[in-house]
Amino acid sequence: MNRHPLLLLVVAAGFSLGICPRLAWSDADSDWKGKGELGLVLARGNTTSDTLNAKVDLTKTLDPWKHTLGFSMLRSSAQDPVTGVDSTTGNRFEVHGQSDYKLSARSYAFGSARYENDHFTPYEYQAVLAAGYGYKLIDSETSKLAADLGAGYRQQKDRPTGEQVGNAVVRGSVGYDQKLNGSTKLYDKFLVESGSSNTFLQDEIGVQVSMSNRLALSVAYLVRHNTVVPAAVPPAPQIKGTDQQTTVNLVFSF
Repeated sequence: MNRHPLLLLVVAAGFSLGICPRLAWSDADSDWKGKGELGLVLARGNTTSDTLNAKVDLTKTLDPWKHTLGFSMLRSSAQDPVTGVDSTTGNRFEVHGQSDYKLSARSYAFGSARYENDHFTPYEYQAVLAAGYGYKLIDSETSKLAADLGAGYRQQKDRPTGEQVGNAVVRGSVGYDQKLNGSTKLYDKFLVESGSSNTFLQDEIGVQVSMSNRLALSVAYLVRHNTVVPAAVPPAPQIKGTDQQTTVNLVFSF
């Protein structure tokens, strides 16, 4: 296994588990709140394909700290109707962590780490470490809007050439939550990581409808875009810079 995934997993865990003082981590304060999502599509008949996507997000608030840790994955395969051979059509996973330190009721400083590995994008992996400042523009019971901006370092590996590139990046994110009623929530999460070698943008918008205190259904649309796409080495096909994904998931809180 490439050493970079292991390194970033350790760093991400460090940001979310070890950045705050050891004194704060007592047994009484060791609880985490979490949310998981799971979607599965199985097609049989004239078309044979399997798609699985899963996501887990953990949050811990220990004033003045807030820690988040997350993991997501997508795996899909399809069978050629002529040859009957199965082939992988999607294979991606991401791990990320962030620690926020409250400066005031609305402002905070943050440190973050993100690593992704996707077999069907221009880059074999992208790994980003960043730190910066964030502000809660809206913070009410029904509406929440927060934005942060920072700088960091990214390392990525071009899939066609195998070249590894490292450069400074500007990182920004915007998160929005709007309760439409007692059971329905609209959300949007936007992320940009921009450097000299590439700008990565990701936006996820969705609607979540609660069925109980712990179960909900969500419909989400995700778009991911890389502005720089390395030229493919023939006979390999040219990889596109934009991926789109629509999911229907079961959401469970724990």
